Amino acid sequence: MKLLFVYYANSGKLNTLFDVGHKLFSPSSYKCSLCALTHDVFSENAIWKRFRDEGQFDMVFYHKDEFEIIFPKVKLVYPTILKLENNQLTTVLNPEVLNDIPNVETLIDRLKSSI
Repeated sequence: MKLLFVYYANSGKLNTLFDVGHKLFSPSSYKCSLCALTHDVFSENAIWKRFRDEGQFDMVFYHKDEFEIIFPKVKLVYPTILKLENNQLTTVLNPEVLNDIPNVETLIDRLKSSI
């Protein structure tokens, strides 16, 4: 079983630069709630990094353009957290739920209780 985290952002250095600027100058309109929960402006959130390093779950992270290349037939609304098990994808946390999660601690609790 793997958890797939799909961010509502494209890969690449230029896109990262735009995302950092957006987080700095207009954080309330930043459209990737998953990124806002797991990353600070310039780096990964320390609490999130510690959770990932604990290794409770096998996790794979994608930007939306990377996900669409690997899973071209899967249509999603971003951001999303999926579970891949026995070659089946199921949604763990959809964008509406992610948008309502107030902090990284709540995200971690929701993941632990959802799996």
